[in-house]
Amino acid sequence: MTISFDGLDLLTSAVLICNDDGDIVFANTAAESLLDCSVRLLKQQSLRDVFLNPGELLAVFEQAKQHMFADKRLDLSLERSAKDVLHVRAIVTPLDDPATPVLIELHQNEQQLKLDQEERMLDQNRANKELIRNLAHEIKNPLGGIRGAAQLLELELPERQLRELREYTQVIIKEADRLQTLVDRLLAPHRVPHIVGDVNIHEVCERVRSLMMAEFPQGLTIQRDYDLSIPEFRGDKEQLIQSVLNIAHNAAQALSERIRQGDALLVIKTRVARQITLAKVRHKLALDLHIIDNGPGIPPEIKNRMFYPLVSGREGGSGLGLTLAQTFVAQHMGVIECESRAGLTDFRILIPLP
Repeated sequence: MTISFDGLDLLTSAVLICNDDGDIVFANTAAESLLDCSVRLLKQQSLRDVFLNPGELLAVFEQAKQHMFADKRLDLSLERSAKDVLHVRAIVTPLDDPATPVLIELHQNEQQLKLDQEERMLDQNRANKELIRNLAHEIKNPLGGIRGAAQLLELELPERQLRELREYTQVIIKEADRLQTLVDRLLAPHRVPHIVGDVNIHEVCERVRSLMMAEFPQGLTIQRDYDLSIPEFRGDKEQLIQSVLNIAHNAAQALSERIRQGDALLVIKTRVARQITLAKVRHKLALDLHIIDNGPGIPPEIKNRMFYPLVSGREGGSGLGLTLAQTFVAQHMGVIECESRAGLTDFRILIPLP
């Protein structure tokens, strides 16, 4: 007896029905829309073909074939070739038909994931502020003593030895001043932006591009993809330059191997996003700025902690670049999002537009 699945075309959620090997034997029109692939092509593929990371879904698929549950729900981020990552709530249901033993229903939950992520980032940002403030003050107090002691020591040096030994006291003083500057950088982001004016985002991007080209003149291609219709908005230009520069600089450091090979690519792309919710507030328009690289991707062990202070994916890194970028963007009522996998890392900055 042949089972008809025609009624499933009326559903707004995507439905895939698979045979025992995971080959797709039915896909409804909602699946065609969600997966951006025709039903005819879907029915020529398996779950392994459609998704680049089907491991978790296949594991549940195998359990469903053995009728280990009535249905199972799980949140997945499914990667697809040359397409955006798909964030879905999957419902996997075993069927009684041996020819088509498993039904998979996919509901896109991008908005809910983003809201949850924003909530976590806001909590994280508050924790970062407290940690950085305390850390900076703990460093700042002894620094003044070290610098003062070096100055007093310099005054006490005998005249005949002053010339030779002054070099060492100056090293202490200059290093103390450098650390003081770093502490000021740690504290400065948590103050209200002090140079607020009209910002042209493409002036920001071009400044970052020129700085990056000066530092990496060989092996790194920086590609511009600008929407010149984006209006100016009120903000702190220097803070935004620092934010974009920190992300771009991190990307270039991750691209070190490709830079040596000569095929490193950094893309700076600007667009306008419409009807965007940021920090639970709906905005008609928002700046949608992407910094994209073709590097190895963010290490999985730090992917969920990369905006924490002092967390770095490379040896010798300060772990402050992304923390400062996140803080500066948050002061403009915006957020930073990130999608990363091997060969593609995309940092996305969203800031409300007037």
